[in-house]
Amino acid sequence: MTDRLELDDEYYMRLALAEAAKAAADGETPVGAVLVADGQVVVAAHNMRETWRDATAHAEILVIREACRALGRWRLTGSTVYVTIEPCPMCAGALVLSRVDRLVYGAADPKAGAVASVFSIVNNPALNHRLKVTAGVLAAECGEVLRDFFRRRRLETGAAAGSPDKVDDVHGEVAELV
Repeated sequence: MTDRLELDDEYYMRLALAEAAKAAADGETPVGAVLVADGQVVVAAHNMRETWRDATAHAEILVIREACRALGRWRLTGSTVYVTIEPCPMCAGALVLSRVDRLVYGAADPKAGAVASVFSIVNNPALNHRLKVTAGVLAAECGEVLRDFFRRRRLETGAAAGSPDKVDDVHGEVAELV
């Protein structure tokens, strides 16, 4: 039986996937994020690194920045961030520092993931804040969005078709998606 939390997680992850689609349409790596507080979407965003020429313009960073502005505070306690791929070290650190309560992500990133795959920043006992984590929500769909984007990109650039299970430059390097 599916519980209410699982249904909510899938609903908000689908919103993050819609953001990822916007990113892909803009030529950005298709990563989307949504920040929810009190059952309401506060902000949704997608990667803007290429457009803004800003290495920090990851979807997670953008939702944190905009949520802080919208809520008028830097402590985002009581909030959940939904993101289509496991956050990188920069984004995981920002989630901890902004005091987000919960993280829900889709596809794992075993090359640069900083939640469980490579590092465990969000639950590091040396830090003064830890997040509740739900991994793998709509993981297959989240991973497929990235794989499709990079397949098309390789075809457009005439690059050699690498392994179909690998994508380039998700968080600055090649990442195999689970």
